[in-house]
Amino acid sequence: MHVLVVEDDAVLADGLSRVLSGHGMAVEVLGNGTQADLVLQRSEQTEVVVLDIGLPGMDGFEVVRRLRARGSQVPVLLLTARDAIEDRVRGLELGADDYLVKPFATAELVARLKALVRRNTPKPALLALGDLSLDLAAKRARVGDKTVELSVREWAVLEYLLQHGARVVSKQQIIDAILPWGDDLTLNAVEVYISRLRLKIADAGVTIRTIRGFGYMLEQTPPAS
Repeated sequence: MHVLVVEDDAVLADGLSRVLSGHGMAVEVLGNGTQADLVLQRSEQTEVVVLDIGLPGMDGFEVVRRLRARGSQVPVLLLTARDAIEDRVRGLELGADDYLVKPFATAELVARLKALVRRNTPKPALLALGDLSLDLAAKRARVGDKTVELSVREWAVLEYLLQHGARVVSKQQIIDAILPWGDDLTLNAVEVYISRLRLKIADAGVTIRTIRGFGYMLEQTPPAS
């Protein structure tokens, strides 16, 4: 993930760069709004922007306004020391996707950036494994030619598992991926949804395998001899 951090506080910018780099992100740091506007006009590699509002040269509001006026859909997370609701509303109305008020927990920043990039990534129209298929546009799950009724959270868990194919995902990763901010879901609740899904997709030639100590993964079951 390539992140553009635009922050004129050199100490904070350096700290953010270190934290994000430690999470495997490629980070570019700028301290001036005018520079950021020029980079965003030319760069095609930026996947998400962390943008302070109070910047020299051009403030963050104007950077966002110009970015959206050019038709760019690059996600933007605003950073602000201003606690006024009007500033947050203005930023979102201009096209920002999210915001954090300083001071903030870096773990929350990382989680929000990952969520913004996920939402901005084009999804396939269909996810399938064995006889199991999810039509993402129609929100329809099928096992063979039979429709399977899923709750909203069952759907979200199954979609996340299918998106990750043969990779193991933890309960916490599932929670982080499927919940909007402010919602609540326990690790035990994830186990309940997994148990229900196993029953509902039992005839699909697919099983949700538990990898003890790590999480879950989808795998095809061999046909009966």
